[in-house]
Amino acid sequence: MKPIVAIVGRPNVGKSTLFNRLLGRRKAIVDDIPGVTRDRNYGEVDRFPVPFTLIDTGGFEPASEDRLLQQMREQSQLAMEEADVILFVMDAREGLTPADSEVGEMLRRVDKPVFYLLNKVEGEQQEADAGEFYALGVDRLFTISAEHNRGINDLMEEVIAAFPRGAVAEDEEDVTRIAVVGRPNVGKSSLVNRLLGYERVVANPVPGTTRDSVDTYFNCNRKRFMLIDTAGIRRKGRISLKIEKYSAVDALRSIERAHVVLLVLNAEEGITEQDARIAGYACEAGRACVIVVNKWDVPKKDNSSVGRFVDLVRTRLTHLSYAPILFVSALSGQRTGRIMAAVEEVMEQYSRRVGTADLNRVFKEAVNAHHHPLFQGRRVKFYYATQVGTRPPSFAVFTNCPEGIQDSYERYLANRMREAFGFSGTPLRFLFRGRDR
Repeated sequence: MKPIVAIVGRPNVGKSTLFNRLLGRRKAIVDDIPGVTRDRNYGEVDRFPVPFTLIDTGGFEPASEDRLLQQMREQSQLAMEEADVILFVMDAREGLTPADSEVGEMLRRVDKPVFYLLNKVEGEQQEADAGEFYALGVDRLFTISAEHNRGINDLMEEVIAAFPRGAVAEDEEDVTRIAVVGRPNVGKSSLVNRLLGYERVVANPVPGTTRDSVDTYFNCNRKRFMLIDTAGIRRKGRISLKIEKYSAVDALRSIERAHVVLLVLNAEEGITEQDARIAGYACEAGRACVIVVNKWDVPKKDNSSVGRFVDLVRTRLTHLSYAPILFVSALSGQRTGRIMAAVEEVMEQYSRRVGTADLNRVFKEAVNAHHHPLFQGRRVKFYYATQVGTRPPSFAVFTNCPEGIQDSYERYLANRMREAFGFSGTPLRFLFRGRDR
């Protein structure tokens, strides 16, 4: 499991700039207006010796100073609970503020590595003026400039050294790991219990009953599986912000560990932005997926209900257009027996290899049927393709113009591959490479 690093601090101290700097690309919105980051932003950082998940905390609505402090405490509390390492960012130009002192006081009681960062330090004079921040009672301050990459490498050496060791020890070749993810109160724990045939985890209609991820090994059809029931969220009484915003951290952890993701939707509530967000995580992580529409026994239905809901899923969860959809009721057991068969099928496709001759036959037919648009006045030529990996199936495509391949054409190639070879439930990866002259 990758370590999680959370960035916390007041608005407009440079958290999003630091997030983009560590990520190596511009993902978070950066603006001089306080409170631009409205929700937590997640990124997978792989440009340092140890990969990790980075969280840029936000959600600040600075309508009043008191409300701002309350939300800062909430964000810091979430970081303390979920992260392995915390980066507390302050603005060296503005000096030490009461808000910095309050959050700093709280972070000093945390039994996790906390790094105190003074951002926007771009010269020796600013560094010399930073002494007032030692009033926080910390032993060490890191002076950086996220915008100009000053002090970042030294900081990351220390951060990586603070990561927990040996976090992952579950790479067993013969075990298929299944992550059950979704919003709070969609029935994840009930579904786990139904699949296992006994009450393995507490199921309760109150959102947030599951507090920690629970791993359970079991056998099915003479194959070994591990179910990961994700902690949806902490209890409402502990966090005052909207509860659904904070189910994502644990979902990220579980998706990262899994081979197959069961994305559980609530048939009563339809599809929300959080459902789409989690679907995006599964796709970005390159995991096989089955969409499970739970509580299908509750809504009133007619002959076209299934078709309408399928259309809704395909429209709202475009990331997972390749995933099969099952309509079940964990409470009654309706059609839950089909889930493990679907898991086995998508796992088989997730691990599938295609012969080079068959692959290039289909690839050539696809290219001839629909040519790529010109790129900067040049014709884009494709030479050949070869499969370079599985889980997910990954293909190297050799072309004269790898930098000019459009996303829409990549989707077209993926669709043609699916028509020819199936690949149900699994994303496909294309690596476009130039051919050496």
